Amino acid sequence: MALFIYTANAKIVDHDRFLKGLTRVHLISGFAVFVSFAVPIFEIITATLLLIPQTAKIGLYCFMVVMCGFTLYIISALIWEKKLPCHCGGAIEKLSWSQHIWFNLAFIIIAVMAVRLINFNKFLKKSKS
Repeated sequence: MALFIYTANAKIVDHDRFLKGLTRVHLISGFAVFVSFAVPIFEIITATLLLIPQTAKIGLYCFMVVMCGFTLYIISALIWEKKLPCHCGGAIEKLSWSQHIWFNLAFIIIAVMAVRLINFNKFLKKSKS
């Protein structure tokens, strides 16, 4: 949750820089304006879902989808782009591309484990009753 609030804030505060970075990536340059607004909005919505206990599981699924999307975007951009600018926001921009991928994979694994834990807790509650 804090990760998405942090990166969404960085993308909103320095929106012009974020948009300019997106326009440099040929894979998404045609959608750069849409993506520049959609990504931070979706990050904020996901963070909000994670904060509310009743929607935390939905938030975890949203988080996994976004992190998988970011990871696939990085991998595909590394394959097809000559020069790939980082416009992730904040301190995360200092990571190398391989570090970005490992960082994302670590958070995806954490989210999968959290969903499994939620499901296991529900199973335990049902088995007790």
